[in-house]
Amino acid sequence: MNYYIKKKKRKSLIGRIKFSVVAWLIIINIIASIIGFFLFALSEDYINYIALKPENILQGKFLWTLITHMFVHGGIGHLLINMFVLFSLGGLCEKIIGRKRFLWFYILSGLFAGILSVLLAGFFGLTDLGQRIFGSPDIFMVGASGAIFAIAGLYVVLLPRLKFMIIFLPFFSLPAYVMVPLVLFIMWGVSILFNWPIGNVAHFGGFLAGIIYGSYLRTRYRKKVQRLQGRFR
Repeated sequence: MNYYIKKKKRKSLIGRIKFSVVAWLIIINIIASIIGFFLFALSEDYINYIALKPENILQGKFLWTLITHMFVHGGIGHLLINMFVLFSLGGLCEKIIGRKRFLWFYILSGLFAGILSVLLAGFFGLTDLGQRIFGSPDIFMVGASGAIFAIAGLYVVLLPRLKFMIIFLPFFSLPAYVMVPLVLFIMWGVSILFNWPIGNVAHFGGFLAGIIYGSYLRTRYRKKVQRLQGRFR
């Protein structure tokens, strides 16, 4: 009888342990990226099956990469930085809007960022200047940055005075409504100047998705948002 009771208590304790959506997303990103590293090591042709290439999408090929590209990364450094930022920003966001909303918000924002990247690169990235600004239709895109910038955009609307820090400048912080647009502007400007293949359109698309959804939440739940903002002045 005592054994049965202890076993039952152990099961109930395990049943109460639940990973957050952010934790699951980080786990999925890590697993997907490791699989991507191995596939690319086997053959560079496999990149077509996991990374987003605007030219492929516009031709109706590999359409699933609109989703898969959000979970694979271009290297260990890329993965670690994105997962650190997702961990830093995602937890509070998930608590504010709820687990289900956060998951759908994350996926749909990343999808929107990918589609916008495809369209702008496909139609405006055909010249050298166009490629510098909007990206090339021939370049593959991977990473969770679009969805992560959506979370940052949501903070700009819901918690504009929340202090943001740059990962490489931990002692320098600014309010969300200043820091997030500033980072977007600087990254876009630097990549245009040095012709770096950074997914600026995806970043902007995610940021825009966050602004739109944040505006919806602020309008529909005005009093709740006001109370929330009162805690982060």
